[in-house]
Amino acid sequence: MYDSVIFDNDGVLTYLTELSVLERAIETTFGEFGVADPPREDVEALHHLTIDDLEAVCQSYGFDPAAFWRRRDRNAALAQQAEIRAGRKPTFDDVDALDALDVPVGVVSNNQAELVAYVVDYYDLGAEVCIGRPPTLNGLRRKKPEPDMIETARGRMGVENPLYVGDSPTDVVAAERAGIDSAFIRRSHCRDAELSTPATHEVEDLRALPELVGRGA
Repeated sequence: MYDSVIFDNDGVLTYLTELSVLERAIETTFGEFGVADPPREDVEALHHLTIDDLEAVCQSYGFDPAAFWRRRDRNAALAQQAEIRAGRKPTFDDVDALDALDVPVGVVSNNQAELVAYVVDYYDLGAEVCIGRPPTLNGLRRKKPEPDMIETARGRMGVENPLYVGDSPTDVVAAERAGIDSAFIRRSHCRDAELSTPATHEVEDLRALPELVGRGA
């Protein structure tokens, strides 16, 4: 039996944020740094990015990468909180399955730590631990598929055998690197996703979890 369940957030517990919302947050950040109309390619580079992408863009403008990234993450977190309050980033209907779990629950997401905490509180998800990326360059380096945040959650929860539930190949890789089992949920946005690292389980719905947790691997 699994002694806990740790969830990714976006695409698992809450709907994905519209890309346009995140791009506007990046454009706002450029504006705060004195660039009123940044090129499209630079906005896109600062969405799903690596340290190299960030440093390359910042170097081209003479920005301090740490300061720019901190502001970008803050703007993205605030924009997504506004989406939640407006009802445009709701939870999935099957999130009520969390109430049926008889084990501790945690949330680990590549999204901003500020946003992850807001989601857990706003939707009253009852997570014992919620961990997201701090708005630092080191936080960017530690995002999944690195296992750091999952390992931190497991330590804080005091559990030995958690199940990690995600909706992306990086979630499955992060779980494997952390030495735990994974459940890949095939939502509509990832129905046809190919997993280079096989998940321990694949589910269509979170309501499959209570029985799965009780049965174990």
